[in-house]
Formats: sequence, structure tokens, C-alpha cells
Amino acid sequence: MGNFKELHVWQSSILLCEKIYKITQTGAFSQDFGLRDQVRRAAVSVASNIAEGDESGTNNLSVRFFSIAKGSCAELLTQMIIAERIGYISKEELAWYEENCSKISAMLYKLIKARKP
Repeated sequence: MGNFKELHVWQSSILLCEKIYKITQTGAFSQDFGLRDQVRRAAVSVASNIAEGDESGTNNLSVRFFSIAKGSCAELLTQMIIAERIGYISKEELAWYEENCSKISAMLYKLIKARKP
């Protein structure tokens, strides 16, 4: 506990967040302020809650924040599925987000299991 920047799951979530910001700066996505902002908030929430959970100091709090991050990951994937269905991103782009959200979610599951009292 306490060095979140070394966690692979945090590093992956930062990459995910970076990609989200880049893809939401272009095309129709950039003009859909509601969805764009919600997608960005969900992506930031994943990384932020991982950091907060790792720094929280107790296993109970860590589990709580990691669970919130896992939920935000599912929220983000749902929003990206919507983005693909309405033509903001391609099927190939969605596949990247699905793969990475699944990996992050799996890593979070392992962290939650390891830190559950």
C-alpha cells in the first residue's frame, strides 16, 4: 500500500484516461458535451479511485475505493458502447476500450480479493 504509481492497474488506467481525452477531442464526440464530459469523468474516476484506495491506509477503505474504480470502469465501457452505436467511434476503437476495461477490471478484482479482510 502507498505507492499507487507503481501499480500496473493504475498505470493502465492512466493510459486509458489519456486515450479517452484524445478521442473525445475530435469529431462529433467533441461536440456532444454531455456524453464527452461523462466519459471523461468516468475515466478519471477509475484512475483517481485506484490512487485513493492505495493511499487510504486500511484494507477496508482500499476495497471500497477499488470497488468504485471497478464500477467506473463498467460505466466507461457502457458509455463507449453507446459512442460506437451512435457513430462517434469505430468498432475497432471500441474493441480496444473493451479489452482494456476488461483487463483493468480483472486487475481490480484481484486487488479487492487480496485486500478484503
